[in-house]
Amino acid sequence: MSEQDDRSRFEAVYRRTYEQILGYAVRRCSSPEDAADVVAETYVVAWRRMAELPDGETGKLWLYGVARRVLANHRRSERRRLTRHTELTDEIEHLYAAPSHHSERDGVEGAMGMLADSDRELLALALWEGLDPGEIATVLGCSRNAARIRLHRARKRFAKALEKTRPSAAGFASRPLIEKESG
Repeated sequence: MSEQDDRSRFEAVYRRTYEQILGYAVRRCSSPEDAADVVAETYVVAWRRMAELPDGETGKLWLYGVARRVLANHRRSERRRLTRHTELTDEIEHLYAAPSHHSERDGVEGAMGMLADSDRELLALALWEGLDPGEIATVLGCSRNAARIRLHRARKRFAKALEKTRPSAAGFASRPLIEKESG
């Protein structure tokens, strides 16, 4: 394939997937600038590895996988940089914040915060990105069955964490986190 063909193919993939990959990054990054960095690095990897980039829908899922790895690297860097800031902020809020009632969002955020990164990512791929277990399996590089099992377990752990943040959510485990799951 010539460089012009690669460029045309890359531009077509970029136009077709940019909004989805940007949305993926924006929902997972703490700032628009960080999201832009993740997206840019994702497409740099795609350009460098054009020969490996699958066509069609599989290509979009491949890009999600690349974005996921770029984001993991970004998060590790950000975590090191912000650890102390977060500790200080939490301490100040605890010492000086007025007591308030937790909203449903606070409970969900608190429950998500109790989960491992892998569980949060599984739930986000299912809920935010609207991916089914087969698509999640492609993004994560595992079998469809493994993705289904991991997602099921992540949902259970989320329900338990939600019970801890909101005791009134005790019956939550019986409600699905997504309306439909294709199969």
